[in-house]
Amino acid sequence: MKGENMVQDERAGERLQKVLAQAGVASRRQAERLILDGRVTVNGDQVSTLGTKVGIEDQIEVDGHPVQRSERLHYYLLNKPVSVITSASDPQGRPTVVDLMKDVPVRVYPVGRLDYDTAGLLVLTNDGELAHRLMHPSYGVEKTYRVWVQGPVGINVLENLRHGVALEDGNTAPAKVERVSGVVKGAKADFKGGHLEVLEVTIHEGRNRQIRRMFAALGYLVVKLERVSFGPLTLEKTLQTGTYRPLTVKELQALRSQVRL
Repeated sequence: MKGENMVQDERAGERLQKVLAQAGVASRRQAERLILDGRVTVNGDQVSTLGTKVGIEDQIEVDGHPVQRSERLHYYLLNKPVSVITSASDPQGRPTVVDLMKDVPVRVYPVGRLDYDTAGLLVLTNDGELAHRLMHPSYGVEKTYRVWVQGPVGINVLENLRHGVALEDGNTAPAKVERVSGVVKGAKADFKGGHLEVLEVTIHEGRNRQIRRMFAALGYLVVKLERVSFGPLTLEKTLQTGTYRPLTVKELQALRSQVRL
């Protein structure tokens, strides 16, 4: 997919201190000090002004030593199917999300996890700094799931979810919960003699199988689970299961802004 609004692998026009940090030369603050001290050159010219921007073709040196630039950065949104592992490889030989990304020109890695039997929105990138922040609990990135459960679900259950549920590894943080539909009746909705109700649940924690465990603790079986949003990103209906697309510039800016990058 091409176009001016798509982010794929362009690094041109990034701030010099950011490039130095991404290359592992120093932290962002330390890189700024290197520049101010006149220890950095770009294409042979000394640079001592913060905010100087460099392109992918520029040759950067620190104290006369060439800087090995990090690989170009890629960002993708995948509509993960069920029965696919959120991993780069699987010793049991099961298909992984990376297998679905074979056409991508560089190795990308999933940001966080979706369970084997959970579908939906998954971000993959080779931007380690962004991935780390998106997964770190201190940034509180919200994830919204569409949940199909055997209903009906009473208001007391919704309130329990909104106040936190006691699990074996401690109480969950309060969740946001909305009904998408009431009890859905009919042959397609039947499940072991019951009927399904559809809810949307938003959490900011990342515990293993958290949504399923929360409902199980309240006596409900999750029949189907799909992540429909991750931070500012939403899963559009036009992106078919098992396919992916690059993030747009606007989406990437919103994602980075949320984790203060």
